[in-house]
Amino acid sequence: MARIAFIVANDFEDSEFSVPYDKVRQAGHEAVIIGVEAGKSLKGKKGTEIKTERAVKEVKAADFHALVIPGGYSPDHLRMDIGMVGFVRDFFKADKPIASVCHGPWMLVEADIADAHTVTSFPSIKTDLINAGARWVDREVVEDGNIITSRKPDDLEAFCAALLRQVQNGIAPRIGAPQPPEATADRSPPMH
Repeated sequence: MARIAFIVANDFEDSEFSVPYDKVRQAGHEAVIIGVEAGKSLKGKKGTEIKTERAVKEVKAADFHALVIPGGYSPDHLRMDIGMVGFVRDFFKADKPIASVCHGPWMLVEADIADAHTVTSFPSIKTDLINAGARWVDREVVEDGNIITSRKPDDLEAFCAALLRQVQNGIAPRIGAPQPPEATADRSPPMH
């Protein structure tokens, strides 16, 4: 069983939180709602109410196997908290899956980890991602190493499948990165 962090603030896109949250739990993993403060009631754009379980200052990336960043206006609020930005950056440094949907990739920009990655997002933040050095594409889901991105609620099935696959099987290869050479051992005798 994996522990998966969900970072959330007010005005999150309801389905972009609830669908991955439910899929993670249905797969037998633990989903933990993390906010700027613990025990705070948050409201989604469409009225879904949730409560944060832990404050970001109480947790560290090492406590989790993966991170989910739902979209809506939540990431815009979260990117103003230096602790939350550092938390996201720490997942990247630890090479753990970071699954970010819709406006969620704003956190990748703020954490300075979008550079040189291929990503997708809601079209309104395309320019922000390109300006941060990312290569933006219009696809349902993009997996570039440990960064998983999707565009909108319609993409959630593919988004969740990518997240669960990386939690189960390890991170995806980097897009455009040279692949390791075939496992052809050098058969020459060792030199003494």
